[in-house]
Amino acid sequence: MADDNPTVFVVDDDASVCKALGRLIRSAGLRVETFVSAHDFLESAPFNKAGCLVLDVTMPELNGLELQELLSNENCPLPVIFLTGNASVPISVRAMKGGAMDFLEKPFDDLTLLETIHRAIARSRQQVSDYYERCQLQKRFESLTHREQQVFQLVVNGLLNKQIAYELEIVEQTVKVHRARVMNKMQAASLAELVRLAEKLNLQNDPL
Repeated sequence: MADDNPTVFVVDDDASVCKALGRLIRSAGLRVETFVSAHDFLESAPFNKAGCLVLDVTMPELNGLELQELLSNENCPLPVIFLTGNASVPISVRAMKGGAMDFLEKPFDDLTLLETIHRAIARSRQQVSDYYERCQLQKRFESLTHREQQVFQLVVNGLLNKQIAYELEIVEQTVKVHRARVMNKMQAASLAELVRLAEKLNLQNDPL
């Protein structure tokens, strides 16, 4: 489940900015961790919990945009809020295309930043919740036998029991047994719910 005490990670090579942002974010009742380089952040921060990343664009060695790209490649769920003292259209476009939550120019309004952080945390909570739900669903799916997985696939693709029996070269009664086991193991109360679970697992129309 999503972390009930999310963390705001601040990455800025200016220590005074980190200190000021840390004080501001804590004043809003939020947990915060600050880093003066992207490398320090990568070595220390957990990426599987709810929170967000407040990130300076211009930093030595590994800049904000490069860090965003790296995190994206690692499927890190933390929403990114960029801060910059030298905004340009190409940079802001690149950041937003990369999935940034927002792009704020220094000096920024404290209330605007805090509102953006709260929106980012709300998004992160949902993303983390979805991630854990997918993990649980995947475990349930992997508990199915290969034949049950085949029946699951054909059921959510809309085939009737007799059609599944013909497809798998088994008798219809056996299909009914497998289908009941699929419903039980996947904890689905109806066909509609089973289809919804298949969509979350990206199984529909995928061959097994």
